Amino acid sequence: VQLQASGGGLVQAGDSLRLSCAASGLNFRVYTVGWFRQAPGKEREFVASSKGSGGSVRYADSVKGRFGISRDNTKNTVTLQMNSLKPGDTAVYYCAAGRTIISSSMASDQAYAYWGQGTLVTVSS
Repeated sequence: VQLQASGGGLVQAGDSLRLSCAASGLNFRVYTVGWFRQAPGKEREFVASSKGSGGSVRYADSVKGRFGISRDNTKNTVTLQMNSLKPGDTAVYYCAAGRTIISSSMASDQAYAYWGQGTLVTVSS
């Protein structure tokens, strides 16, 4: 299984950015896929996730209303659309995938078996 994240970069506060994650080697449509991030000196934190097979999506309170997660099961990709970016959103963003993740565990990084390499998002003020 491979997850390849891309789309990071340097933007200004208020700008938008779209991250993509391409997955291979798994039955993508049945997997829960998620985005996590880790800022310098901080622990990795949940951002958003999407359950497989048309299931629910979930967002961290800090990004609700600004970020949107979507998936294309025909292309094995998951996208994180980030709007109204803030300096506090600066982090390395990781995509992750897990097979049997119950709804209450969607925000737990320990529930995800596979991880991409991360892509850096820097938001300047």
